[in-house]
Amino acid sequence: MRIFTAALMTETNTFSPMPTGWAAFEEFGIQRGRDGLTPTAITAPLLMWQAAAERGGHEIFHSVVTFAQPSGPTVRTVYETLRDEILRDAAEQGPFDAVLLLLHGAMVADGYDDCEGDLLTRMRAVVGPNVAIGAELDLHCHVSKAMTEAADLLITFKEYPHTDGMERAQELYDLTLATARGEVRPTLGLHDCRMVGLYFTQAPRMRTFVDGMGMLEAQSDVLSVSLAHGFPWADVADNSAKVLVYTDGDADQAGRLARDLGQTFWDMRDDVAFKGVGVDEALDRVEVAAPGLVVLADTADNTGGGAPGDSTFILARLLERGIGSAALGPLWDPVAVGLCHEAGVGAALTLRVGGKACAASGAPLDLKVRVRGLIDELRTPSYNADYVTLGAAAWIEIEGADVHVVLCARRMQGFSPMVFTELGLDVAALRVAVVKTYNHFYAAFAPIAAEIIHVAGPGAIMGDMTAIPFERRSLDFWPRCADPFAEGCLRGL
Repeated sequence: MRIFTAALMTETNTFSPMPTGWAAFEEFGIQRGRDGLTPTAITAPLLMWQAAAERGGHEIFHSVVTFAQPSGPTVRTVYETLRDEILRDAAEQGPFDAVLLLLHGAMVADGYDDCEGDLLTRMRAVVGPNVAIGAELDLHCHVSKAMTEAADLLITFKEYPHTDGMERAQELYDLTLATARGEVRPTLGLHDCRMVGLYFTQAPRMRTFVDGMGMLEAQSDVLSVSLAHGFPWADVADNSAKVLVYTDGDADQAGRLARDLGQTFWDMRDDVAFKGVGVDEALDRVEVAAPGLVVLADTADNTGGGAPGDSTFILARLLERGIGSAALGPLWDPVAVGLCHEAGVGAALTLRVGGKACAASGAPLDLKVRVRGLIDELRTPSYNADYVTLGAAAWIEIEGADVHVVLCARRMQGFSPMVFTELGLDVAALRVAVVKTYNHFYAAFAPIAAEIIHVAGPGAIMGDMTAIPFERRSLDFWPRCADPFAEGCLRGL
């Protein structure tokens, strides 16, 4: 059997002013399988597929493998060039029996609201109707009609934080090859929950729901079950939570199970949807908290959701309220990092920090600081234990405030306490740590935190789902509508 693979991944916040161009993909590397794949977090699933193919006596061809940090829409020529190289490889190196694609599911480019649907549709035209096509998706994806019609299988992560990517990749490999051999006939049941939001799978009711999906998959006639959460900050028509159930040839069963699961998820909505607190409410709780580290997640400035990572809103309030024994990071500011490295450890200087990318970053802060630590490459494990780099970094202490900031040269969220500790800052000994992230930090910070608070403050990522200024996405969704399935639901707003 001959197998084709490729990976083209980014998550697009259509409200972000920062375009996703060549530099964004090159930052994480653009690999081409004909040259051999270097192990990274992005290539890991493809290398696993390669090992499985070799054990099974199959031939595998890797095309383009690349990823860009979430940001604004991808530049049209960048998307089209990468897409066309993948399609050209599929045409020139074929024929193939199976296609395995690692995609995100929420990639938007100039002129393309549904990059994955576009790529899958074109791939189907290249390889023909009888080739099995499977794609692994981030659960923060938009499932479109074009995607479901072109692919035999779409399988999303089940976990947020995304700790199960390799498990889902193995599932995709096994089912796609079984489809290619004619052993199974994946039949999709799809249910649109008409919900826009964020849902943390460590929460008790979400944990039960996710475990229930796994129990359904244990039935012999159920091939795969996914909940696509959707990515709220994308103004595209298919932005919505959707349930996907694949059975072996039983369309009625697939549809019924998808509807039943969708109803269960709908019934949980008030308990599982993200509810953050304001900046001052979070700092009020810090001031009265029992001893121990309080971790505040600055969700509005999470680079993993397309925010710049350089907002100053919470830092300014820490200083205005005189709350010390505090750390904040990672704050993206390559200019400030460069000045700190030039000055050296121990240097005192006046430094302009943050607030550079856009209005959602807030105002820059002019601070008197001392450089406490420097590193040429700050590395930290991500949610799946693979290491990511934040580039050059600096630890500064704000004079007279007992407030510490970690500055980084590469946009990255704060996955782990190593963001602080690698520079020598013992964050666990402090009163409060502000981490620029949404939920991927949770597992690493929970062991050292007395309390964790998700902050929905100002920034590029709006925590109030009813306030997202959609123009292309219709407004008939919960929580904007109490019942988005009712005719004329928007009239009650």
